[in-house]
Amino acid sequence: MISTLAKALADKGYDSLTPVQEAVTDDALTGQDLLVSAQTGSGKTVGFGLAIGSTILAEDGTFGPAGRPLALIVAPTRELAMQVKRELTWLYAPTGAVLASCVGGMDVRDERRALDRGAHIVVATPGRLRDHITRGNIDLSDTRAVVLDEADEMLDLGFKEDLEFILGEAPPDRRTLMFSATVPPMIERLAKEYQTDAKRIVTASKEKQHSDIEYRALSVAQHDADNAIINLLRYYEAPNAIVFCNTRAMVTRLTTRLSNRGFAVVALSGELSQQERTHALQAMRDGRARVCVATDVAARGIDLPNLELVIHAELPTNAEILLHRSGRTGRAGRKGVSAMVVPPKMFRRAQNLLTWGKLNADWGKAPTADEILQKDEERLLADDIWSETFTDGETAFAARLLEQHSPEQIAAAYLRLYQGRQSAPEDLSEAPTPGAPRDDRPPRERKEAFGPSKWFRVDVGREQKAEARWLLPMLCKAGDITKKEIGAIRIQPDETFVEISEGAVAGFLRSIGSDMTLENQAKLSAVDGVPNIGSRGPRPSKRDYDSPRDDRPAYKKDKPRSDKPRDTAPPPPSRQDDVAAIAPRKPRSKPEKRDYDGAVTPAKPRAKPVWKDKGGTGDAGTKKPYAGKGDAKPYQGKSDGKPYKGKSDDKPFRAKSDGKPAYKDKSDGGGFKGKTGPGGPKPKASASDTSKRFTPPGGKPTGPRKGGASTLKRSGPKKK
Repeated sequence: MISTLAKALADKGYDSLTPVQEAVTDDALTGQDLLVSAQTGSGKTVGFGLAIGSTILAEDGTFGPAGRPLALIVAPTRELAMQVKRELTWLYAPTGAVLASCVGGMDVRDERRALDRGAHIVVATPGRLRDHITRGNIDLSDTRAVVLDEADEMLDLGFKEDLEFILGEAPPDRRTLMFSATVPPMIERLAKEYQTDAKRIVTASKEKQHSDIEYRALSVAQHDADNAIINLLRYYEAPNAIVFCNTRAMVTRLTTRLSNRGFAVVALSGELSQQERTHALQAMRDGRARVCVATDVAARGIDLPNLELVIHAELPTNAEILLHRSGRTGRAGRKGVSAMVVPPKMFRRAQNLLTWGKLNADWGKAPTADEILQKDEERLLADDIWSETFTDGETAFAARLLEQHSPEQIAAAYLRLYQGRQSAPEDLSEAPTPGAPRDDRPPRERKEAFGPSKWFRVDVGREQKAEARWLLPMLCKAGDITKKEIGAIRIQPDETFVEISEGAVAGFLRSIGSDMTLENQAKLSAVDGVPNIGSRGPRPSKRDYDSPRDDRPAYKKDKPRSDKPRDTAPPPPSRQDDVAAIAPRKPRSKPEKRDYDGAVTPAKPRAKPVWKDKGGTGDAGTKKPYAGKGDAKPYQGKSDGKPYKGKSDDKPFRAKSDGKPAYKDKSDGGGFKGKTGPGGPKPKASASDTSKRFTPPGGKPTGPRKGGASTLKRSGPKKK
């Protein structure tokens, strides 16, 4: 082992190494990639710290000036990353190492400045480390070793892409070490892809896990779950305890409950900021808090030195989470207790979790108030204060107390003061025994509390629409009793039987009177013994109470709808359209028009005109052939052999010999002399051209609009 690291272990009080630490520091594994699976609390952090020492340290066991990181440690959660940094700080203190952290929830500017100053070892979470790499804040070109702590947890949390990105950015000749409590198939695939000839190390199996932890399964009533947690905390009085919940809402509620009962409690969940979570764990280490209520965010890697009790307020979803929760205690050879609070509906899940995790638990009941008080007395007698020496002032005051009070009074007062510093225990109701037969369980309180009774008959039943919801208040009001004195109510077709407690019969009869009449003239009578109540049968529906309609004549299928013969009877209105469809159709015409004075103008018959072709003869196929445009001659082509005369001869362009005048340019003062007149054709009007005056066809020129735009007027004759 490297001398500087051995000195750090000696200063910390290590006299021997754990199995996983001995396995990873074997000289035969120097420089190799490792895939290590070991149980939680086995000292993996110190183990990989020792394993990478030969890779990143110089021959004399020290570091040179800090620059680009030489080792990279990746952990799944913020708390675990900060804990790893604390462990490596004292382990590498004699080497002059500079450590930096890149953890989500912390100030990214402080982390960037720390990386710019240089660090030998960087401890980070996957998301924040990838962010620094993407921004160019960290350079991994000198990295010699990469450690993935709790690799299976990082994959479960969805960091697979981040890990692949980080390992892809690291140098190919690096050394890669993966530490995990379990090695699922995903870890094996990741190891094959990013490790080279990795050595597999297994230091413990599930059958031998958590041998220093005492598992207890406590059966409690459903409504006593919180009270059982309070009694567990009072019974063990552990310096540090963790209460695990499944949801943040449960953490908040249970934290408030324990705080109101006087416990020094802190909360730890994902909704808290990193600063709040750090302060909570520091309060547990300093002794300012004794109980931590947390979600599974604290189930991985959290190491509290004096943690002796783990309580599962809510059972986890699988055995792996149960192992990691319980692994917060019983670490590095210390003893601990893992207690599961099991209400009746969770018996099966608790048994399955213990079976899947291959764990043996002692089933029992939660501590009672008497057991807790007896435990307080034992702790008082075993307190170290009895062996201490007292000052003269304390001895003098004790003498004064003996002069005024007897020793028994002083001892009882001291006991009361001692118990008063703690929260009072809770009284728990009797909890059912797991797996007990149904007959061995206590009967219902209703049957046991009602006792002997007498039956009465009411002359209304289901046929009179009797219901217990209005019979019960009617009997209570008329007989001046409560619903506790009324037992069963059995409604029959024409009568109802009511069970009255025997102790309330006398007062019931006095209040009813001698006529035994209830509301709505219902009669009440006593029944000798227990009435013979038959099967109830189906309850009649509302339609059964309605009288049948006898006023309607019976329908006869063969009776005709009319006395007339079918062929002479007019068709019903619904079939008139069918009859009209059979009749010959009339030529369709336009509907009649009505003038404003009400006169009817008969519509003209709509006769389709005979088709006529464009030749005007009315016969198809007699259309004249196309004659061309007037008297223009057909195109002759260039067969005349005359050459083309361009503009070089300075002669005006002459059209073809079609009788049209030659084109004259504007430069000669003339214009185009066409058919439209001496001035040529008029320019076409444009509505968008507002720069000139517009003359509409058949109208006068319009004046300009306001602002220079012309105004268009509708053309047409003037009105006289």
